[in-house]
Amino acid sequence: MQDLALYIHWPFCLAKCPYCDFNSHVRERIDQTRFAASLRRELAWEAARIGPRRLVSIFFGGGTPSLMEPQTAADLIADAKRLFPPVDDLEITLEANPTSVEAARLAAFRDAGINRVSLGVQSLNAEDLHRLGRQHSVAQAIAALEVARGLFSRVSFDLIYARPGQSLAAWRQELRQALGFGGEHLSLYQLTIEPGTAYEALHRRGEIVLPEDELAAELYDATGEEAARFGLLPYEVSNYAKPGQESRHNLVYWRYSDYAGIGPGAHGRLLLDGKLHATTRHRAPEPWAELVEAHGHGTRGEELVSPVDQAREMLLMGLRLSEGVRADRFLARTGLPLEDRLDPHTLRAAEEAHYVTWDGAVLRATGEGRKRLDALLAALVC
Repeated sequence: MQDLALYIHWPFCLAKCPYCDFNSHVRERIDQTRFAASLRRELAWEAARIGPRRLVSIFFGGGTPSLMEPQTAADLIADAKRLFPPVDDLEITLEANPTSVEAARLAAFRDAGINRVSLGVQSLNAEDLHRLGRQHSVAQAIAALEVARGLFSRVSFDLIYARPGQSLAAWRQELRQALGFGGEHLSLYQLTIEPGTAYEALHRRGEIVLPEDELAAELYDATGEEAARFGLLPYEVSNYAKPGQESRHNLVYWRYSDYAGIGPGAHGRLLLDGKLHATTRHRAPEPWAELVEAHGHGTRGEELVSPVDQAREMLLMGLRLSEGVRADRFLARTGLPLEDRLDPHTLRAAEEAHYVTWDGAVLRATGEGRKRLDALLAALVC
């Protein structure tokens, strides 16, 4: 039986962060009953369509899914387990923000079946939290981490670095403080300016200045060095974990395996009748709910992914991983030999520069290569 990961999108937030380009929406009032029913209905529709799969993970993302009623999570988990036979150690992750209100709800989410939580801390610097538009304080972040560690066996949290005005010494100190909380998984993201965000307008006017490339590279190196001191290894470009504590759900994405996406704006990649389908749900919450109520699903688009596009996507995702891309898995998924999708001149130059390694069985980006991954991929993948 083929494996499946399930992503469930809750699109609502208390406020829109100025750097965020995710599908998130602020509402004065959320019709919890309506959106819970729509999520359950779309899940049932998708399950009937794709047939039996072995469920390996569930991920509640957003938006801010910790704003949903815990009972909604419990119902969706129960539905998913009924519709798809789960593995014994099913990973069920909830993204949450460390406001005091949401931290107080974590016990209810644990009782609903959540066994892994990912906290959007983003910074342990009060001024930067404010500039990032976060709704919590440093004290609330620390308190939420302590609550989460008392409730869940697996806890992750996010931090953003390469922030305006951030020095190398300040980032090392902040990261050591964060790692001191004993986490086994951290997502450490370099701040980027995304189109359509408030930060893009500020950056265009010169009101936000990011660190120069040289400092950004030093911050990246420092991130790996400090994480390693606490036993966390960079298994993906922006994710660090102790061995065995990697996010199983996100590994499904990076290894280019099947996943279903439920909820407004959710994406999926599903092998159906021997062909890979890319699915996209309608982004706006209310129109999505109307579609689900009328048709059972809120699909905005679905298209077949050609073998060549599959190969490109699998390389774009897989080279983010320290483990790289295995040639046998690549061939089984896309039907194409891995070496045929690599520009030979760029590959040779990248090997000589120690940006990649290729032994005929596995293609890996080195630490130096992962610093230049966007440019490397653009030249290497054909």
